[in-house]
Amino acid sequence: MSEETTAGTTLIFITEDGTEFLPAIISLQRTPIAPDIAGNLVQDLLETIEPIEANDIYHWLFGRIDRKVGIPDVKINMIFPATEVHIRKYSRQRLIMVTETPELYKSIVQPYIAAFPRSRFEWVYNILSHKVESHKILYEDPSPDTGFIILPDMKWDLKTVATLYLLAIAHAPSIATLRDLKRHHIPMLRSIRREVSRVVHEKWGINGAQSLRFYIHYQPSYYHFHVHVVNCNFIGFKGIAAGQAYILEDIISLLELSPPDGPTLLEKITLTYQLGEHHGLYRPMLQAQAALEE
Repeated sequence: MSEETTAGTTLIFITEDGTEFLPAIISLQRTPIAPDIAGNLVQDLLETIEPIEANDIYHWLFGRIDRKVGIPDVKINMIFPATEVHIRKYSRQRLIMVTETPELYKSIVQPYIAAFPRSRFEWVYNILSHKVESHKILYEDPSPDTGFIILPDMKWDLKTVATLYLLAIAHAPSIATLRDLKRHHIPMLRSIRREVSRVVHEKWGINGAQSLRFYIHYQPSYYHFHVHVVNCNFIGFKGIAAGQAYILEDIISLLELSPPDGPTLLEKITLTYQLGEHHGLYRPMLQAQAALEE
């Protein structure tokens, strides 16, 4: 389907399991290989698979390429069964940059977000309710309005500090995107920055927020507010690119500059970002661009 050479990731699409049609998207990701064994690895044979975790339709496994090596060599991320939305999202697609005015947000984007069924985010609620992955929670503020959970992103192997990747997921379902953030959310955002910095220093020896990149996607992959946190020295993830990632500290600053009463600057500013041609907003936003250029 597609590949990310900088991250060592390849996506493949499987349409049949031998008995019935059940589409699945599988991501194969190479984990870092120790230099002393790199030359001895057999890279063309996957011998065993070890399940790691499952959450709703998302599954994570480790694959061993050579049993003699004795370490998991391939990280496998699987979506099964994959929906048509997943298939479109992970397929190679043309990207465009679109401009979203506050008016376009209200007329096109906000209704699009509101139409998403809760079932699309079931895996998020499974985490927030401790149904799955509770053993991986690094910190939790249980407040339903300003609380959040910090845990490793499943794309991280939990070992390589250089590629550290965490998520901070807000408890409040009312915050779908950065457009929904208000001034009273500033303490929550600051707390995310503070607690993540503390956790990574205590567990992995990373020194403070200056060594971390905090960012928010727009448009996000799922419409429940979350903050991405990665080691700032690692640039292998395409999600940190301009046109998709908005720096947390800049978002906090815009909220601080917003008036105490009335719309925030995040509600009033025009945002420019990338969209893939398979995204549900692609066609309506592309059509709307012509009017903006007149």
